[in-house]
Amino acid sequence: MVNTAETQYVCGLKKEDFQTTIDGKKTDLYILKNAKGNEVAITNYGGAIVAIMVPDRNGNLSNVIQGHDNIQDVINSPEPYLSTLIGRYGNRIAKGRFQLNGKEYKLAINNGPNSLHGGKQGFNAKVWDATQVNEHAVVLKYTSSYGEEGYTGEIEVWVAYSFTDDNELVIKYLAKSNKKTIINLTSHGFFSLAGIANPTPTINDLECQINADFYLPIDETSIPTGEIRKVADTPFDFRQMKPVGRDIDADNEQIKNGAGYDHCFVLNKREEGELSFAARIKEPHSGRTMEVYTTEPGVQVYTDNWADGYKGQHGATFPRRSAICFEAQHFPDSPNHPYFPSVILEPCKDYTQKTIYKFGVEE
Repeated sequence: MVNTAETQYVCGLKKEDFQTTIDGKKTDLYILKNAKGNEVAITNYGGAIVAIMVPDRNGNLSNVIQGHDNIQDVINSPEPYLSTLIGRYGNRIAKGRFQLNGKEYKLAINNGPNSLHGGKQGFNAKVWDATQVNEHAVVLKYTSSYGEEGYTGEIEVWVAYSFTDDNELVIKYLAKSNKKTIINLTSHGFFSLAGIANPTPTINDLECQINADFYLPIDETSIPTGEIRKVADTPFDFRQMKPVGRDIDADNEQIKNGAGYDHCFVLNKREEGELSFAARIKEPHSGRTMEVYTTEPGVQVYTDNWADGYKGQHGATFPRRSAICFEAQHFPDSPNHPYFPSVILEPCKDYTQKTIYKFGVEE
């Protein structure tokens, strides 16, 4: 007798809604649970996080990350990077060009005059091999072939997601290349701590702190100018908690260039590669909090400036500025700014990253 009883997940998602075959590779939904009964749901298509179910101050669970409820909507999302993994190179490379070992490489132009998030078919649009290790963890693996999207070297990438009993979503990355190449991996979670809804509330009231004394100004095409500028006396000063909406429409050239916040903050570090505090947000109505810790030198803060109210899972809609992203990463356009922290991966070396998103509540 076949057991037809479906496993009921707190997030309300169904595995069969995420199952299809793309170019011979199967997609699926993977549920991570912790001892508190909270859940994280991930699909191996693009490594998209489609649910993070955590409680508010009254114990009510809501999904605090934007995503879709079936694989076709993930594939065809109006926001192709909606809470997905990003690679080979997160963020922008000016004019899609960089030099390595004296040779110029040309990448696909897919964002104004620049290359964004790995090109036209980045890691966000790949089916990863997935192994669910236990009910707390899943490991994804993808091999990016030599020349894919114009990049040199074949690289193998592993990304491990784990969900701890302290409500920490831990993302660990490992990559190896057979040739000298560049790499900049990240996770593009669109966080909505109020809980996704129809419509998902604005992030203007969200209180935010970013552990950065400096940020990277950008030009009108969102490429860093090369300057590393102090946040003091600018809309980018989040050294103390303040509402995201306070300066988001300030009469400021940098705010205009990003249509809000879409900038890389230079994280305060005592030493390169240390796992340290990057940012904290608090949603005052629900009491939910999220802290970000990372080994990366920067975090791209994006306030969802281009969303238009498109549909997400279970009838939720995602209007402009209904989410905030903290993309832990090396700096945008680093290959063209040799004094930025290096994004070069040598053939005998490992690329590693660890980033933690820790959820909690405050009265």
